[in-house]
Amino acid sequence: MSLEKDPRRSRLLDDPLAIRAMAHPVRLDLQSLLGREGPLTAADAARRLGISQALASHHLRQLAKYDFVEPAPGKDNRERPWRLVSTSQSWQDAIKTPEGAAAADVLEQLMAERALDALAKWQQQRPQADPAWRDNSGIGQTGLYLTGEELAEIVGQINELLQRWVDERPIDDKSTRPAGSRHVSFTQIVTISPEPEE
Repeated sequence: MSLEKDPRRSRLLDDPLAIRAMAHPVRLDLQSLLGREGPLTAADAARRLGISQALASHHLRQLAKYDFVEPAPGKDNRERPWRLVSTSQSWQDAIKTPEGAAAADVLEQLMAERALDALAKWQQQRPQADPAWRDNSGIGQTGLYLTGEELAEIVGQINELLQRWVDERPIDDKSTRPAGSRHVSFTQIVTISPEPEE
């Protein structure tokens, strides 16, 4: 497998309409499911998510309209599976406009809520987990005084570190997953305190 970066795997979202289209719980569930399972039909996705096939099909078509998913080859002419187009998205350029910032705020709030829900579920399982998983998960918190340039450097280094694994093991390619591997989600939340009043 080539480790050359596929430009379609990472996507920079700058269209507020595309960001709003992604900011829907069912659509995020569908993208996550396609990432874990690889190509699926609307019927298979609906069964796994516990929703109707019509609802899954509608949301897959909406995701396709904004180039988040695309039709994948099926076993025969009757089967119509869908697959992810990109496995990683960012929207830092979109927040430069009021419309983009509003759309990104909605998406980030939804993603933060989902991350907190995943944390709560993991906390229920963590006591019984193997130490390799238990001891390297959860939330850490560090407060620092940084310049804007230093913050950009740290975020860039974290992204570069994660990108190695994203490139080597595309989330939707089961053949790249080593034995014993599990899905791990990194949610990066960086907040900036207001400047002190003088």
